[in-house]
Amino acid sequence: MSKAFLSRLSSCVVAGALAASTLLVAAPAQAEVKVGVSDWPGWVAWYVAEQKGFFKKHGADVKLVWFANYTDSISALSAGQLDANSQTWSDTMGPLAKGLPLKTILVNDNSAGNDALVAGPKIKNFADLKGKTIALEEFSVSHFVLVNALAKHGMKVSDVKIVNLSAGDAAAAFMSGRVDAAVLWNPWIHQVEVSGKGKALFTSKDLPGLIPDLLVAQDKAIQTKRKDLVGMIQAWFDTVAFIQNKPDEAAAIMSKVVNLKPDEYKVFLPGTRFFDAKLNQEAMGPATKPLSLLGVAPTVVRFLTDNKLIEGTPDAAKGLDASLLAEALKK
Repeated sequence: MSKAFLSRLSSCVVAGALAASTLLVAAPAQAEVKVGVSDWPGWVAWYVAEQKGFFKKHGADVKLVWFANYTDSISALSAGQLDANSQTWSDTMGPLAKGLPLKTILVNDNSAGNDALVAGPKIKNFADLKGKTIALEEFSVSHFVLVNALAKHGMKVSDVKIVNLSAGDAAAAFMSGRVDAAVLWNPWIHQVEVSGKGKALFTSKDLPGLIPDLLVAQDKAIQTKRKDLVGMIQAWFDTVAFIQNKPDEAAAIMSKVVNLKPDEYKVFLPGTRFFDAKLNQEAMGPATKPLSLLGVAPTVVRFLTDNKLIEGTPDAAKGLDASLLAEALKK
């Protein structure tokens, strides 16, 4: 994984990228809005919108473009090769700091358990972590989760020993007893818990609003393809309702995109808090709201700056456009 913070690359679905790419070859050659999608439940869910006809229902002409490498999608949006992209709030900060004309128009979800610090039976609390080895991928979402988890419990990163490994390797190191703890995301969390070798000491559910996943659009696309983007937002709300009401069917659709079995994919759903209209209003609202993008922005920027992952200071407020959401809710 690259140093792009909060990268959503699951090695378990790399093989699925080929399958997804094959599906996309058959998509219409021309579409009004080109939208990048990568492997994360809140983004793979766009295929539910596509297959259930929600885009068509709301008059949105959308072409979903699959990216096996998530960071490539960020570059494609920044270069103007996409009209919109599925990316994290934090990965939007770098382009904003450079003055690129991008706007967040929708929050797909928050990680709500799909990222976790797992530890063995001998570690009962955070105090027990002092001096222990923790495997994680540096500068990724896992690193970010650990920094904030430790801070919430009065500790610093210097209180533990970090071992820099990819998520899959970190899980293997923990399962074999080579490290005391690890920060992982699913499916590795599930694998650890099923094995009985460890359990989650802290998850992203413990810090609501910390890890938001978004739909980010080019200013130019907002100006020239507004109708389709508004329709896309409306289609998203139908998608969230469908996932909540028919999780088995939704999992069946989503699992095919990433070459997993439906039962395997269902593991991801409880740890993903899909955002409906009400939650989007809160996320797009004042910084005082728990799920607000503006509220979490200083924490995100501090992590990026401390680790020299961005240059300059982004203006988070300039990276939001709630007007499309408001328009979608009026219809």
